[in-house]
Amino acid sequence: MYEHILLAADGSENSIRAANEAIKLAKCSPDSMIELVMVTDFDKSKQDILHSQSAESLILERRRKIFHIEQLLKSQQVNYKVTFLKGTPGPEIIRYTNEQKADLLVIGSRGLNGLQEMVLGSVSHKVMKHVQCPALIVK
Repeated sequence: MYEHILLAADGSENSIRAANEAIKLAKCSPDSMIELVMVTDFDKSKQDILHSQSAESLILERRRKIFHIEQLLKSQQVNYKVTFLKGTPGPEIIRYTNEQKADLLVIGSRGLNGLQEMVLGSVSHKVMKHVQCPALIVK
């Protein structure tokens, strides 16, 4: 089955639903490992650094955003690790997924309305077009 499942998450409800699907897939094989990846938007990360009191508080804030997903992974007793990346979410997820040669990428949909998606495009849609492995978008 899938040994290296990359789960792109930001702590939103959509990413929690994506985590649930990644867990279902990981439980199909004892060798599966979920890599929980969170991308900190480069522009926002500069602002976070300026407003943080220390490097430790910055790391704690990022971990807080994905706390529920980590708890879910622990409670379901699946193998996982957490990776934090900096950059623009879409391109960074694409780059990292392709470099790591993940077996599967699982990502939540953003649920943008039709006009916004037509004008802006969603991160999940952009990622789907450019990753070199199977990908699952979870609504």
